[in-house]
Amino acid sequence: MKLLKDKKILVISSEVVPYLPQTEKAVNSFSVSKKINSNGGMTRIFMPKYGMINERRHQLHEVIRLSGMNMIINDLYMPLIIKVASIPKERMQVYFIDNEEYFKRKELLLDKNEKLLKDNDERMIFFTKGVIETVKKLNWTPDIIHLHGWFASLFPLYLRKLHSDDPVFDNSKIVSSLYSKSFDGSLSKEIIEKIEFDGVEGDLDIISEPNFESLTELMIKFSDSVILSSDNIDGSTTSSIKKHSKDFLEFKDSSDDEKLVEFLLKNIE
Repeated sequence: MKLLKDKKILVISSEVVPYLPQTEKAVNSFSVSKKINSNGGMTRIFMPKYGMINERRHQLHEVIRLSGMNMIINDLYMPLIIKVASIPKERMQVYFIDNEEYFKRKELLLDKNEKLLKDNDERMIFFTKGVIETVKKLNWTPDIIHLHGWFASLFPLYLRKLHSDDPVFDNSKIVSSLYSKSFDGSLSKEIIEKIEFDGVEGDLDIISEPNFESLTELMIKFSDSVILSSDNIDGSTTSSIKKHSKDFLEFKDSSDDEKLVEFLLKNIE
């Protein structure tokens, strides 16, 4: 019996194999999506279209009917381009959020010196808004929105603050996969002003210092439940889970297909 039969799961990640190198997050974003599909679920994966992704090799093509929207980021119009590909041998479509200003470069989120890219705050906002608007345009109503990693940390905030009454998302449950600390330092503090420009009010004091720990806490606060997807989760992350009283799946159980599916179902039922 396929327990997730006909359930729609929107997967959002900054990294997914086979399009990017095999990091823990990239591999897990793919493998969890595959498990969902093999249990009858229907996945759609969204990720950024970084410059290092080979469009010809992976057979990406632009979806004209979805492209052409402008995302307003800090009072500037930024064109949204949507590309799509299918993962070979899997029944999974991957949608790519693209914009020449934010994603054409070869780097992902860190530069060659392992420092955060200066415009990561705007890239996060663009990615967040781009995915939300594209899913609305597709009129695809997810039962679960499964987020992977800190770059997706603004989704729960935007969905709860700006789209809670939207019929596409009003019944969606947010499950966030949390990973070990992947950067030092902080994003631009102007991120708060840029988020407020979009009409988000309240709770932004959590990211007054927008570092890995505070972005993770913001993600936890507005998620319905979380999955520990790394073995060495930072102590501040476990403290945030307790602080916000979130149901969670232990790392040792996250690789068990049955326990993972049960945990996802618990969020829907």
